[in-house]
Amino acid sequence: MAQDTSGGKRTLAEGRHLRFVVRNGWEFVERPGISGIVVVLGLTDRGGIVLATQWREPVEAWVVELPAGLAGDFPGHETEELANAARRELREETGFEAASMDPILTGPPSAGVSSEVVTFFRARGLRRTGRGGGEGDERVRTHVVPLARLGGWLAAMQAKGVLVDPKVFAGAHLLRAEMDEGNYE
Repeated sequence: MAQDTSGGKRTLAEGRHLRFVVRNGWEFVERPGISGIVVVLGLTDRGGIVLATQWREPVEAWVVELPAGLAGDFPGHETEELANAARRELREETGFEAASMDPILTGPPSAGVSSEVVTFFRARGLRRTGRGGGEGDERVRTHVVPLARLGGWLAAMQAKGVLVDPKVFAGAHLLRAEMDEGNYE
């Protein structure tokens, strides 16, 4: 049942993690109960970009992604700081810890479909302290791919039917620009 809310927005459907709304003729999705979304961009001291692959049911495929996740989605942690969420997601998904976690870019990944805004964090001083793999029923696989060989590795993954999140290409671009400026680890 649709309900009216402030600003002429109506909720058309709502599940545990998503709310489908319409406002000013636009239908889109919101994520209730979170304080933000984080994406982690990390490069090891040997020049490897830290990536994850996991099954994504909406596209019915494995997807290569940067480590990422929701902030504030745990009861009692609704106001979780984004940097803390980035640290937690990096550790949970990949087993890496970072000496520093700095925000570098914020923007909407799919502005025509979702109200989501993601914040990219640059993780520095990476060290492997655990297995990763995700939480609960997540099946996250960690990959550390030399940045210099990323294009070929991604092409090989795509040839196997694995999809690549475009944020991986954006992240690689940011890392290469950082290296060109001499500001890398």
